[in-house]
Amino acid sequence: MAHTTAAQLTAAMDGIRQSPKDNGTIELIQRRPDTDLREVIEQAELDTSLGMIGDNWKLKGSRKTADGSAHPEMQINLMNSRVITAIAGDRNNWLPAGDQFFVDLDLSDKNLPPGTQLELGNALFEITDIPHLGCKKFSARFGRDATLFVNSEEGKSLNLRGINAKVIRAGSVSTGDRIKKL
Repeated sequence: MAHTTAAQLTAAMDGIRQSPKDNGTIELIQRRPDTDLREVIEQAELDTSLGMIGDNWKLKGSRKTADGSAHPEMQINLMNSRVITAIAGDRNNWLPAGDQFFVDLDLSDKNLPPGTQLELGNALFEITDIPHLGCKKFSARFGRDATLFVNSEEGKSLNLRGINAKVIRAGSVSTGDRIKKL
């Protein structure tokens, strides 16, 4: 896959800014059963202590906790589908980003500040305040320009790399479900 250029990413910003503010859609769901393994699924089961059932979040742990255990504020990752389309093109190329949910919804700080609740299917998520940024893996997969794009000041305020959330009500979420901002 050829990496997207800075000019191509800048050209995509108008479309990204037109993402729905209140009622979005689940475009793609994936789980990560193991490191670098991705499975596209049509329906996800979510649990308040395990996150997405079948995902390795709980087992993988986190460098952000003192004991290396899974960070409770980073159970779920959501990324705007318009952003990943600008970066990676075809849906088959989205998976290496690693986010469990690709959504058509404005994920900006202004629209979804930490503490905002989102209803996806019959599950309820709460946006957390831990930033989700492009890292070395993201850069290797999508290129330097994509990483600079999502990590720029504007990229951070729009949460172009995505957001972290936690499950506060267990439930099921399916591809095509509406997202409701509460």
